[in-house]
Amino acid sequence: MIAIPARPYDYPLAPGSTALVVIDMQRDFIEPGGFGASLGNDVARLAAIIPDVAALIGLFRERSWPIIHTREAHKPDLSDCPPSKIARGGASPRIGEEGAMGRILVAGEPGNAIVEELAPLDGEIVIDKPGKGMFWATGLHERLTGMGITHLVFAGVTTEVCVQTSMREANDRGYECLLVEEATESYFPQFKQATLEMIAAQGGIVGWIAKLADLQAALEAEAKTVGS
Repeated sequence: MIAIPARPYDYPLAPGSTALVVIDMQRDFIEPGGFGASLGNDVARLAAIIPDVAALIGLFRERSWPIIHTREAHKPDLSDCPPSKIARGGASPRIGEEGAMGRILVAGEPGNAIVEELAPLDGEIVIDKPGKGMFWATGLHERLTGMGITHLVFAGVTTEVCVQTSMREANDRGYECLLVEEATESYFPQFKQATLEMIAAQGGIVGWIAKLADLQAALEAEAKTVGS
């Protein structure tokens, strides 16, 4: 596994200006019979991270820190989905077509919902993003800026596509980024590993990588410091 810096929270973690971003933990990617499975992928790999993502969400909820949930979702008329994206996948079910959980990657369809175990609570931000990255055509950057957010902790799927794209977009906008290793996954283990290495290369060119236990320990230590 990728080495974690000895003091990854020289990052530094910033209470009051840190938000959690949970990328695309939606039924069509994670559950049997969904879009991901229809493409021949082993969705059990993605489902396996649900407990760790839930634990990470719990850490932020305990502290009332902001949580952003994203869904890759398009308008029912697909006006926000370019033809080049619809055409991908060859003969496989395509975006907008009927799947086992409704129309694929269309907002409001059953398969587009976030899995029940990670369902957003009232007050948590939910973003429908028409692209791989979380900033394009969503207004999220302006929203985070207005909230005073400067640091983002990332979880979700898939590591090499929507998670990495969102982290790179965030890095370009000046956010400090941290990806929790157990809380992200790919259908292809080699893709996840390569992405972790790319993100943390050259002293954190895109961001930091950390274990969930290390983040938990850092938050507990921060709480003790504040309480002392």
